[in-house]
Amino acid sequence: MILPLPDITRKMLTQQLRELEYQDIIHREVYPQVPPKVEYSITSYGQRMTPLLQAMNDWGVDHIAHLNELYGDDI
Repeated sequence: MILPLPDITRKMLTQQLRELEYQDIIHREVYPQVPPKVEYSITSYGQRMTPLLQAMNDWGVDHIAHLNELYGDDI
């Protein structure tokens, strides 16, 4: 399954996933079957980013609420 990501090509997605794999943030598991199957999972090292990503998400939600207070739904 490929999640819909706006404005990203399959090549760019593959490059980004390979970079994350190289940096030990994700693990890539290839299954020898037809059609080919590849699964990605987060590594224990990658899971260390969870608090940072959660904080960024929380800030983004708060920021949108703040902008709505300032400008209404015109943003």
